[in-house]
Amino acid sequence: MSRIKRLVQSYNQFIAVPWREDTAAAQRVIFCVYNENDERLLRVKIDEFEIATQQAGHEWALFDLTDSFAVWLASQRYARSYFQKPHLLSTLLPKYLVHIAAEFEAFLEANHIGPNTVVAVQGVGALFGLLKVKEVVDRLAPMVRGRLLVFFPGSYENNNYRLLDGYDGWNYLAVPITADKAY
Repeated sequence: MSRIKRLVQSYNQFIAVPWREDTAAAQRVIFCVYNENDERLLRVKIDEFEIATQQAGHEWALFDLTDSFAVWLASQRYARSYFQKPHLLSTLLPKYLVHIAAEFEAFLEANHIGPNTVVAVQGVGALFGLLKVKEVVDRLAPMVRGRLLVFFPGSYENNNYRLLDGYDGWNYLAVPITADKAY
C-alpha cells in the first residue's frame, strides 16, 4: 500500500473522532505530513481526503497556495525590478504574508466556511525560501472556526516539523498525521 494511501487512512481515523468545540486555534490545526517526493500522488488523491472528511460528517474546502507567490509578485508595481534584483525581495516578503491572509479571509467568506468545516491548505512547499509555514499557519489558524488541515511536504520527528527537509525544524502545537499513524 502506498504512503499516501496510508496517510489517507490515518487521516480518516483521526477526522472521524468527534470534535471538541472549546479548543484553541493552534490546537485545531492538523498537519498531514508526507514525503515531498509524493507531492504529485497526493494531489491526485486529494479527493480521498475530502471523501473521508464528508463521511465523518464535516464539510470540506480546499485553499491552494501553489501559484500564490507568482500571482502576487506579478501584481506588484515594481515586479520587473524584483525579477532583475531578486535580493530585494526580502524587503517585500512581509507584504506577501499579508496578501496570503487577505486571500484566505476572502476565500473563507466566499465559501461561507462554518465551524463544521475542514479547510485544507495545499501547496505550502511553494513557500520554501519565502516564508516560514509556521508564520502562515499562525496567521490563518485563528480565522478557521472548524479545522485547518495543512498538507505538509517534509518530515515530522520528535515534535519537530521540517519543510522539504531543508530547514531546521520547528515545534508546533498542531496534530501531526503521518502515513504511519495519527498522533
